Amino acid sequence: MEGAVTRPHVVALRCRTCERSPAPMHGAEALARALASRLGVEPRLIGSVDEDASPRDYTDDLQSSRGCLLEAGGQVDDALTDGRLPVLTAGQCSIALTTLPTVARHRPDAKVLWLDAHGDFNTPQTTESGYLSGMALAGACGLWETGFEGVMAPDRVVMCGVRELDRGERELLERSPVTVIGPRLETLVDLQNALDGAPTYVHVDLDVLDPEAFRAVDYPVPGGLPVDRLFDLLDAVADACEVVGIEITHFDAPADPLETERFAALASRPITPLLFVASEAADGID
Repeated sequence: MEGAVTRPHVVALRCRTCERSPAPMHGAEALARALASRLGVEPRLIGSVDEDASPRDYTDDLQSSRGCLLEAGGQVDDALTDGRLPVLTAGQCSIALTTLPTVARHRPDAKVLWLDAHGDFNTPQTTESGYLSGMALAGACGLWETGFEGVMAPDRVVMCGVRELDRGERELLERSPVTVIGPRLETLVDLQNALDGAPTYVHVDLDVLDPEAFRAVDYPVPGGLPVDRLFDLLDAVADACEVVGIEITHFDAPADPLETERFAALASRPITPLLFVASEAADGID
């Protein structure tokens, strides 16, 4: 560890990367506020919501969102340099293009726990949708040229909860050293074996949850984890591993502010075990 964690660093990235509506950007802010409230700190809000967000091809998004993506990696860099725990919220998984390589640079001993219904392991050659978020993990692992520095070694990635893959990304994953764990009864044991107590950076796309438990995402996939099951998984990670950072994406904020607050509280609850170290640190802050 570069230095003892002294305080949490909760950041909401409200700027657009590849969001196809404003809802996930509003969700990033609401979730950051809910997490910060649990910690007794104030979140930092980066950028502003693009109320005109609409679908674009990944090439357009990669260019237009470059500043936002660099900001995401920069926030992780600042936190780890200062000995703080980065806790990021964002609309889409595309922030991983810069956050994961930043983690790899600071903590080459760390693994990444990728909790997501989707693999996000497409490349420009395999993508069926041209959606940048669906290419995020593959880009962070160096499978295609993103224009950003650094990579996260694929053999340091543990993917859990995935249950919807495009044909091309499935083939890429089968040939890669990424560890893939599905949402089944043995998940917790498999996950503990895969992480093997290593320092861990945790990525949570909220569509890893079953839509019957959490429906505030724009690409729900049946068969996901119940909220309590995700809590148990993250509690086990917090108990067995040094958590070096957290990012949470894909909260599609409802139009009703009361519903947004309710879902933000629900989404923040299973993250609580990961915040234990940050909470302990926060106790010593005036």
